[in-house]
Amino acid sequence: MRRSRAFIPTSKEAPSDASLASHIYLSRAGFISQVASGLYSYMPLAKKVIKKIEKVINEEMAKAGAQEVELSFVTPATLWQESGRIEKFGKELLRFHDRKDNMFVLGPTHEEMMVDLVRNRVTSYKQLPMNLYQIKTKFRDEARPRFGLMRGREFIMKDGYSFHASVEDMDREFDAMEAAYKKILTRLGLDFRIVEADSGAIGGSGSKELMVLAGSGEDTIAVCDKCEYGANVEAAKRSGRAMIPKAPEAEFNKFKTPNAKSIEDLENFFKVDGYYTMKCVAKRAVYEEDSEIVLFFIRGCDTLQEVKAQNATGALDIVDVSEEELRALGLIPGFIGPLEQACAKHVIDNDLKDAKNMICGANEEDYHFVNVDMSVMSEAYFADIAEVNEGDICPYCDGKLSFTKGIEVGHIFKLGTTYSKALKAEFLDENGKAQPFVMGTYGMGVSRLVAAIIEQHHDDKGCIWTKESAPYMVNIMISNIKDESQVILGEELYRRLLEEKVEVMLDDRKERFGFKMNDAELIGFPYTIIIGKELENDLVQIYERKTTEKILVHKDAIFSKILELI
Repeated sequence: MRRSRAFIPTSKEAPSDASLASHIYLSRAGFISQVASGLYSYMPLAKKVIKKIEKVINEEMAKAGAQEVELSFVTPATLWQESGRIEKFGKELLRFHDRKDNMFVLGPTHEEMMVDLVRNRVTSYKQLPMNLYQIKTKFRDEARPRFGLMRGREFIMKDGYSFHASVEDMDREFDAMEAAYKKILTRLGLDFRIVEADSGAIGGSGSKELMVLAGSGEDTIAVCDKCEYGANVEAAKRSGRAMIPKAPEAEFNKFKTPNAKSIEDLENFFKVDGYYTMKCVAKRAVYEEDSEIVLFFIRGCDTLQEVKAQNATGALDIVDVSEEELRALGLIPGFIGPLEQACAKHVIDNDLKDAKNMICGANEEDYHFVNVDMSVMSEAYFADIAEVNEGDICPYCDGKLSFTKGIEVGHIFKLGTTYSKALKAEFLDENGKAQPFVMGTYGMGVSRLVAAIIEQHHDDKGCIWTKESAPYMVNIMISNIKDESQVILGEELYRRLLEEKVEVMLDDRKERFGFKMNDAELIGFPYTIIIGKELENDLVQIYERKTTEKILVHKDAIFSKILELI
């Protein structure tokens, strides 16, 4: 492509709402253009990057035996009603009626559609397993779209779905897809971690997220310093704590603790570590048809993980409650303990099971119990509801957990029969008995990967594309378009690289060298061949964007040298 004919509207100005590097540089470098909140048009450079990412995905899916399909973007709402997800998904699911007053949705994900495609067409265990996928535009009506392509309302996604006759075969495919996704991210030149995750609105028995490591990531992930364990904080587990403080010595008793309503107050009053205090977090659990107040109990040094808490109750959501609501139940805010369970449902963190030497509320104004032995509560409901802390011990080895930031670019799920049962999608097993398909689903954000690459690969001058993702591998810059010798060499190199099927841009614009160089760095071509004044000495420069190094090469060797580099 000749730069003089290319549609690449670069700019010095970034969008006013842009805060992430990817949003700033993809906008300034002429990759994307905002249409409305959370909606973007992809210009030629972005389209080339997307196609290259899709090519890597398609190649790895083919190796894994997956087949590509394309489902309708517009989905009948009846399918979502069959699965029971139409209300659970919430306002992010955009609904509309056609001229015949039939309700449809714009697909944010396609579990229902893929099940509908397969049911009554795949009827025997002999046709299984089967893995189908698509790369498709999706729409989620995000309440706060932001960060450019990172969290838009419309986005491109690769979503795959596998169908199996047994859980064991689903587990095998899940592992195969995890391995394939690792290859995709490795080929794209990304530093990533695969972490355990919460299944959220998709459902199923287990899931993992693919996280590109970047300080700008929205997700906090806990990683082990000794093994490969990693998990989103919403799902992270621990086997213990690196250090357990000395226990306080006291007899079981009720102490007057005037105005000691917070954990900090208790630590100061009793001169104890928060590890031996108990915190009550009251929430209202919201279900499909009703709600209830739930009291969550954790150690004072811990934080309630709300996704874990929601999962422990089976609620659609958990929301805050007021002091007035608690007092109406006979509960005293600031002094609520777990020893009387008649007032409200209790959920107690696993780490408190059989805990000793605890201090907790006495369910009486200005009073706490000391030296509480939690082993007396063997019949209580315990669950993992606390967020892990940095320094906690890994659940799989003796390594310590630390926090880092990540960008979720993929999510894979073990769906089981969640959707096949709901949509009555069945096959005949070896005994001729109808069974629901056992399913897995495998998503990867294609447009989000475009942004993630730049979040991980940029500097203060602009984009730094990896070799597998670059829109053009080589940029030939003719410094002075009026210099005939520079033009002749530039045109010759351009022709020869095209013949070698190298993706090459020829910057033949009548612009200043500095302007062209700024553009080249902003766009992020991996290599720029600078044909300038050094040509008088039969030399040209190769500028490598990643290292910012420039090397001088004889003009007769430049063609072989650039082929060697790429």
